[in-house]
Amino acid sequence: MGAQSESEALSGAAWQNAVLNRPVLASALGNFVVTYDLVLFSIVRIPSLTSMGVTGHDLLETGFDLLDLQMLGMLLGGFLWGILADKIGRLPVLFISAALYSIANISNAFATTVDSYSILRFLAGFGMAGELGASVTIVSEMLPRLTRGFGTSFVAGIGVIGAIAAAIVTAHTDWETAYLVGGVLGLVGLAARLPLGESIMYEHMRNLRELPRGRLDWFFNSRDRFRRLAHCILLGMPTWFVIGILVTFSPEICAALGATEPVSAGEGVIYYYVGLSLGSLGAGWLSQLWHSRRRTLVVLVGITAWIFAGFVLLERGTPGLYYGIFTVLGLFSGYWALFVAIPAEQFGTNLRGTATILIPNIIRGSVVVLTASVHLLSKSIGLVSGVTIVGAVCFAMSLLGIWRLPESFGRDLDFVER
Repeated sequence: MGAQSESEALSGAAWQNAVLNRPVLASALGNFVVTYDLVLFSIVRIPSLTSMGVTGHDLLETGFDLLDLQMLGMLLGGFLWGILADKIGRLPVLFISAALYSIANISNAFATTVDSYSILRFLAGFGMAGELGASVTIVSEMLPRLTRGFGTSFVAGIGVIGAIAAAIVTAHTDWETAYLVGGVLGLVGLAARLPLGESIMYEHMRNLRELPRGRLDWFFNSRDRFRRLAHCILLGMPTWFVIGILVTFSPEICAALGATEPVSAGEGVIYYYVGLSLGSLGAGWLSQLWHSRRRTLVVLVGITAWIFAGFVLLERGTPGLYYGIFTVLGLFSGYWALFVAIPAEQFGTNLRGTATILIPNIIRGSVVVLTASVHLLSKSIGLVSGVTIVGAVCFAMSLLGIWRLPESFGRDLDFVER
């Protein structure tokens, strides 16, 4: 790349062109709504279940069951929406999945029994699975290759602000209204996409009628494709370890570390997502500045690992200190914005939707395995030691995945897998 091209790639005009357009703004809104709903259940778990007659220890057990159903829906939805994104198109997947999770959200406001609530959380999770990956796929295929990092980072960065919005809405209204807000916003996001079309890249690929599309078995019939799939999954492991373990169970973990006062998981979520929203934008900018996804990932994952090490070694800290650590963890975990875009750059157009939708949902679903591992280890070596071991494994696997993946910055995405 020449000096002039480099300057153009990083100029303010290039940033605006890569962000201030309808596909990127509509995708950012859609991801905002998904993150809002993804976090909302954790926030309204107690008041919503209490209104259905659940009390005492059952609040925790029933909450875990519903959260597992939501994540199971996301995992299964990741397979279906990913395949359909390559077979019938990215936009149909966005329309159908957005309609499903929006209607499920609205229906959640009228749930009166745990059974109906469980079904609706599964359906919401199933619908949400298609949003982020399909949006990133469209944005990646539509933007210029040298500035697409700005657009995908903006989609991820604005999206995570949805978690902060969920906390604000629930603080000023009841749980039913909070669900209605999420459902209506989802329908608004769906309407914003109605004028959009598929990318030229996808339309060109669709004309190659003899070319297989959305074939899940193709990830396993080629050693190279399987390695790319496995390494993409590995590099994302720490992101959901931090939010799914460290922040979600921060009251118990910080208590085991000897916190001077109780730590609130709800406040921890807010501080973490404030950092994550800024970090997502920063990660995209840094990868554009360095012209490298891998270099940016190594630096951010490495720093996050050091912060995690400092967290588990910090004893008798104040809640304010722990919240500060959660904010910094979120800031450097902003590589999530790169992680969700990397599968789109690693796979050809006929498998791109499948990979980009499936991989983040596998990472989200892995929280169940991580939680079970921490629970099992804590019985024999204690909670802090169990968290430390599982976290160390996650960070080690992430660095391995980054090391083995080829650089994808500036890659021309107009290619197919054969």
